[in-house]
Amino acid sequence: SPEQVYIINVTWSDLTSQIIYRRYSKFFDLQMQLLDKFPIEGGQKDPKQRIIPFLPGKAILFRRSHVRDVAVKRLKPIDEYCRALVRLPPHISQCDEVFRFFEARPEDLNPPKE
Repeated sequence: SPEQVYIINVTWSDLTSQIIYRRYSKFFDLQMQLLDKFPIEGGQKDPKQRIIPFLPGKAILFRRSHVRDVAVKRLKPIDEYCRALVRLPPHISQCDEVFRFFEARPEDLNPPKE
């Protein structure tokens, strides 16, 4: 089954904006990099110190009739995750990993076919 692709409208500090396309697995990779790089902010020592948002879970799809529903429901949590991420303190929100994730890539000019 093809993986859900999220369409993200990124607005940069110079007010330029672009549309990028990311699969859930890319969000997961970014999350793992951030938790690895910022263990304190990821709550590994003390959960109360966690400021890195939780990545919404990947939906488990049982029947094809559920797919459309699930995809719609998953948009809002992913949207909230992205917004929370860019509102974090600069040492996290402006780190290379976050920048690279939201930077347009060649494949964003030719969006993936579902």
